[in-house]
Amino acid sequence: MARVLLLDTNVAAGPLLGALETLGHEVTLAGGQPADVLARAHPRYVQLDYSDTGATLRLFESEGFDLLVPGCNDRSYQTCAEIADLRPLRGVDGSRVTRTLNNKGAFRSWAQSLDLPVPRTLQAEAVTPGQAVIVKPEEAYSGRGATVLRSPTGSSLAEAMALARAESRSGQCLIEEFVEGQLYSHTAFLDHSGLRMDAVVEEHGSANPLAVDTSHVVDDFPEAALRQARAFAVRLMDELDLQPGLIHTQLILGPDGIRVIEVTRRCPGDLYSLLIRLSTGMDYGRAYVAPFLGEDFGERPPPGPSAPILRHTLSSPQGAAFGAIRFHQPMAVEHYVSLALSGETLAPSPRSRIGLLFARARDTADLADLKAAALERRLYDILPPGAW
Repeated sequence: MARVLLLDTNVAAGPLLGALETLGHEVTLAGGQPADVLARAHPRYVQLDYSDTGATLRLFESEGFDLLVPGCNDRSYQTCAEIADLRPLRGVDGSRVTRTLNNKGAFRSWAQSLDLPVPRTLQAEAVTPGQAVIVKPEEAYSGRGATVLRSPTGSSLAEAMALARAESRSGQCLIEEFVEGQLYSHTAFLDHSGLRMDAVVEEHGSANPLAVDTSHVVDDFPEAALRQARAFAVRLMDELDLQPGLIHTQLILGPDGIRVIEVTRRCPGDLYSLLIRLSTGMDYGRAYVAPFLGEDFGERPPPGPSAPILRHTLSSPQGAAFGAIRFHQPMAVEHYVSLALSGETLAPSPRSRIGLLFARARDTADLADLKAAALERRLYDILPPGAW
């Protein structure tokens, strides 16, 4: 048994905690929010702002932990990477490599230098009228601060850049060509022998078009595009000499193939790991934590079609006083994780969430109907307090 320090107390880290404890390890959770789900529920919680790398390292060493595991957000992985610069850590890349992947500007520059399939970045003065672009923070997440401009003007571009800079941790933004197509994620586990197991997820935003809230695993992703996504992950590992582990890629599939939007090595949020496990049988949490323990990813998922599971994050497009949810159609609910309390005032998506819904459809046609209801915002209503 090892003593493990896990840097995350958000609900998304629950499967990681479960995997570590199932493997027999003693886990302590660290995070700065005592009101987080895992902080309230777990007996070994330490209140710590783990963005403070020095404080995190002092806790890790003074308490004699054996292993350090990042959670489901960029900051937890960045702190582990900075600690890995100072002392050996299993499964963690150094901070230079981590910044190349996590900083959108740095990643675009690096990828373009190798002619990898990423959207082309632009300088503000090079944007022409009628040229669709997206302006986004250099360091942010969940679509915060991003703006799509179909017909940019000087004033609209300046306004979008100011918004993006305000949301960026670095205070910087980037402009890139807007790529038309369907958004997917390719989530893959690799070691130095190559790709071991992976899955592709179709992703949509209903409350906010730039923030994913509706998704499901797909079995019919085009074979040529899948080869391209797998080759990208393998090349990324080789070029950057990455540690074995997760490479999670968001990409857009268009007429000319894939364009990679974002790459991360930390576990995705909103219980993405649960979606993969319910749909494919892959023990995603176990596979994710394995490299940090110096272990193998575990068994590959059984062959065959994925189960028709829809993941939907309940949220409000405009913000609202939250009382209850009224659903408009029956469904087989596999899991529902509540994130908001009745009486709370919800901020507009993606700044607040009501809950995470995992629903099992009867078949692919039923899954398509359920997805359409979620995307058209007719699956449920958000009721104000007292309206039930």
